[in-house]
Amino acid sequence: MGAGAEVFGGRMPSGEGDLGVETHGISPIPAGNRFGRPWRLFGVWFAPNLTMAAIFTGTLGAVLGLDFRTGLAAIAVGTLIGALPVAYLSTWGPRTGSAQLPVARLPFARGVVLPGAVQWLSTIMWDALTALFGGDALAELSGMPFWLSVGIVLVLQCLLGVFGYAVIHRVQTVVTAVGVVGFALFAIKAVPGHPLPAGGELHGGALAGAVVLFTTISLSLAVSWVPYASDYSRYLPAGTPPRSVFWFTGTAIVLSCTLSQGLGLALADTLGGTTAAGVRGLVGGGAAGVVALLVILVVTVSANAMNDYSGSLALQTVGIRLRRPVSAVIATVVAYALTLWMHSGDLSAKFENVLLFVGYWVPPFLGVVLPDWVARRRGAAAAARSWPALLAFLAGFAAAVPFTNTSLYTGPVAAALDGADLAYYVGFLVSAAVYLVVRRFAGQAPSSSPAGDEDHRRLPLRPGTPPTSPS
Repeated sequence: MGAGAEVFGGRMPSGEGDLGVETHGISPIPAGNRFGRPWRLFGVWFAPNLTMAAIFTGTLGAVLGLDFRTGLAAIAVGTLIGALPVAYLSTWGPRTGSAQLPVARLPFARGVVLPGAVQWLSTIMWDALTALFGGDALAELSGMPFWLSVGIVLVLQCLLGVFGYAVIHRVQTVVTAVGVVGFALFAIKAVPGHPLPAGGELHGGALAGAVVLFTTISLSLAVSWVPYASDYSRYLPAGTPPRSVFWFTGTAIVLSCTLSQGLGLALADTLGGTTAAGVRGLVGGGAAGVVALLVILVVTVSANAMNDYSGSLALQTVGIRLRRPVSAVIATVVAYALTLWMHSGDLSAKFENVLLFVGYWVPPFLGVVLPDWVARRRGAAAAARSWPALLAFLAGFAAAVPFTNTSLYTGPVAAALDGADLAYYVGFLVSAAVYLVVRRFAGQAPSSSPAGDEDHRRLPLRPGTPPTSPS
């Protein structure tokens, strides 16, 4: 074990039924501590997308002027594109026994501090986006002020995040069933007789720009799970079939994101200017309204627990020597202030800006870790310096800036393309191209491992081959 073993290691759950607190951090999971079956990944990735945040994302299609059919097609395409890399990265968990950000040490080495810090901040922003609706639902149910309601929601999700991997898996399985029933009730009560977005005001380039932008917004929701992917498969036995992991993860994300956003799009004229406050009226009030609000509350808590859990792993990855449960608490406290800010002012504009912002860095990150993984599995030299990864990551992000479209800033290319946001695609392609070229010519040179990286120096990337070094 290394110098950080006491902090980055800790108690691991003994099996699926172990509901004790997991203090284990980013150290790889030993073979003797692996457990679980891949079908549980369906609930893990289905439940957190049945949130009001996902529904509200769907309303943005109508805000952009799209009709229902066009908007739904954009949701389906964007979600599919975003879910594919998450499903693939999820297969890395059983192979390495490691969470997603620690695996990024393979190409980034000490430079993992940058994507690790950005991921930690992103989990806090997702906490705020999702807690916004859960807090509003609790306020509607209890009559308490929003600041107190959202504080209670954040405390509950923090407790779930502190308990960790096995408890999150168990809870998400239950919440998937509860969420499906609740959202079905919501749809049955609210959608029939409700006018669908008609669109018709956009034509030509303006229509194409809106379609591309909304596709990107939907993509951002799915692809934002990339830095979380193997966090929730790292305890699976090494012999778990990658195909099963891929399909359970990908199918869950595609179905849940499409259903949630599609529902939001269908009810856009009612939900566009509110949070959970309008749900009770939509389902007719009474017991049905109470059930709908309770479902929103439960799903919010379970979804945000994943942000707190993965955020705690990200904070350890950058070398912060804090126990994982302590890191989860810190993320929750910071998210509380951001949630209060989100609740004030123009919700639609803030929501769209934050949603896009928290995802712009993900494609450049993926453009580094994905080709690096493939190259290592093919036997390419694994002792590359860390600077090629950082250079490619920053180059991808910089190249994407002219293609971004938010209310805070619209890049010149996006403006010329009638608002079409191509930043995600450009960021990935440029990052991958730069990394592959620079990695090849950077040469081999060992670099010292970042704090807590002792157990990540050798991760098995392909069966039957010796482990490789991340330095």
